[in-house]
Amino acid sequence: MTTQNHPVDHELVEAAAHVARTRCRGDNHTMAAAGRAPDGRIVTAVNAYHFTGGPCAELVLIGAAAAQGVYELATIVAVGDRDRGVVPPCGRCRQVLLDYFPGVEVIVGDGDGIRAVPVAELLPASYVWADHQLDTE
Repeated sequence: MTTQNHPVDHELVEAAAHVARTRCRGDNHTMAAAGRAPDGRIVTAVNAYHFTGGPCAELVLIGAAAAQGVYELATIVAVGDRDRGVVPPCGRCRQVLLDYFPGVEVIVGDGDGIRAVPVAELLPASYVWADHQLDTE
């Protein structure tokens, strides 16, 4: 598998960073996410941490987007509070993003900076839920 980097949506990264700086307070909300719809709209969200588990910012973003009439996302990014920068999605979020938006690009960070990659490249040899559903006809 070869990873081809795509242009990074810096406005989206800044939107998530702004929410992380201004809305993440205390241990309940430590991550922010931003997603761009194909029509250019930006949707933001924060995680809802709880000791029993809780939805990551990326998962809250999916619901917040739907509540605003956004049912497709072109790009998504998560940013940590306290200036932690771009944080890649956890395994569960990668799988959910692949199932909801198989063509979404995810902005991830590493020592060399940030880059945008298709979600499928974050899950090599992945299980695609839609591919395993029985036809009801």
